[in-house]
Amino acid sequence: MSIGFFVGKNLTSDGSTLLGGFGHEPSSHWIDIVPAQQHPRGSTIQVGVTENADLPGELIDIPQVPYTNKYISSTYSEFAGFPPPLTNGGLNEHGVAGRDIWSPSRSELVEMTPEPQRGLNYSDLARIAMERAATAREAVEITGELINTYGFATYGGNSHLFADKDEGWVMIEYAGGQGLWAAERLGPDDVRVSYPGYIHHFPVDFQNNDNYMGSDNIIEFAREQGWWNPDTDHPDYMNLQDVYGEPFPGEGVDKADDHFTAVRVPPEREEELKAMAPVSLEDMLALVRDPRWSNDRSGYGQVAHLRPHVPNSLQTLWLAVTGAVTTPYVPIPIAADPCAVPPEFVQHRYMTKYADSEFLSSNYAPQEATRYATREFKRLMYFTSEHPVYFLPYVTGMMECFEQMLIAERRAIEEAFLSLMQSGQQDAAIQLISANVHQRLFESLCLGMQLTNTVEMETRRLFGIRMPEDNKKPGETTPPWSQEMIAETIDEMVTCYDPRLDIYPRPHGYYNQYAVCGYYPSMHTGQMFS
Repeated sequence: MSIGFFVGKNLTSDGSTLLGGFGHEPSSHWIDIVPAQQHPRGSTIQVGVTENADLPGELIDIPQVPYTNKYISSTYSEFAGFPPPLTNGGLNEHGVAGRDIWSPSRSELVEMTPEPQRGLNYSDLARIAMERAATAREAVEITGELINTYGFATYGGNSHLFADKDEGWVMIEYAGGQGLWAAERLGPDDVRVSYPGYIHHFPVDFQNNDNYMGSDNIIEFAREQGWWNPDTDHPDYMNLQDVYGEPFPGEGVDKADDHFTAVRVPPEREEELKAMAPVSLEDMLALVRDPRWSNDRSGYGQVAHLRPHVPNSLQTLWLAVTGAVTTPYVPIPIAADPCAVPPEFVQHRYMTKYADSEFLSSNYAPQEATRYATREFKRLMYFTSEHPVYFLPYVTGMMECFEQMLIAERRAIEEAFLSLMQSGQQDAAIQLISANVHQRLFESLCLGMQLTNTVEMETRRLFGIRMPEDNKKPGETTPPWSQEMIAETIDEMVTCYDPRLDIYPRPHGYYNQYAVCGYYPSMHTGQMFS
């Protein structure tokens, strides 16, 4: 379960296209800057899912292309039993951004998925789009043709959002082993919230319409199954969400009963987003951070800022290494060198698939010895989530003051980069960008550790540390803190949302006054915020 926000360039404050969001994965997360690479003739890549996936499958090999693009990715190790490492997209050297978002297919399609299934999985498609596409449209064409040729290996239905500086595309991939997929163009005056991903009206003659793409069987298969009838339904289009999808999970859910599910109605979120226009970069940063959906299940936070009048080397992915509700964003231009990412922000063993079953290779000992940024920001989330009314405004204010400093310095850094490039000093230009990314990532970690220390100290002083309740079965002797730590219900989810702070969508910097003060008043007085 992921979320994606698209805003076309005519609805933003600076004429950029904005694409933000994150994935929900129970996993470690880290940052990769993957360099452009040449591949020998005859090279192949392995794609698909194994017998360990929720819907079991077999891996297959497909041809690799001679050249793959440089791209920035949030990488992780576990979702639905799929083989790691996994990605939901990111930003590539051509200024193409990608987001992967869940999109459940109707139950009949899930049930007809063959076992074992074969084809590319959602992460394969997202990665290959970043590696091969030069435009958002091309991302759909490439991934669609791969599904046509090799099939799609699913966990129950999926979607992608692709964007460049001019347009976006939403693409839905359906379960069932039939190679069903469809895509719709998003123009400069459009917004789209995928939560989950969806397409409504899809023309029957889509092959003659530049705003749509799909598999050759997308219309006929629905007719064969009796899910759509041109004689009784609309003859010119098919509502793909009604025909192939599931109802939005939040429909009919009362916010007071389950706010997390209730907000998952994309048209409602889109109206909220339209009302924000013109949407700024800061608006999108705050929206992805919004605690209505950013919680322990949000693996990271990303906002691709795709500007029309900068070279592709300066297109920038604002990235929070784990849930942005308690993690600062840092801007990473595509020009940054892979070594710009400090070792604290790359793979560690905390929550990484298979890490608990084998010992560490000495090759990774120095990397593992560093503090793990994801773990440090998770600590801040876990402390803040216990008493968000006390601590979330202070934490948010501190992070957003830091981010506003990063925004303020962009112009000078980019002008210096362009000056170096124009004078033929390409290596110095890349070093300038890379040094800034490295420094700011490390500073964000230091800020996170400082905030964690403050919130922990105040938690101990005001409340103490709450220990888990005993949930052992009769006859067991294991103390509660040594029992299984898995959340089994939505009520056990770690979240910083509190209805008393329900000022959403919240402007970026709304809580900066608490950062200026250096503390949040209720932390010292013990008074609840109202």
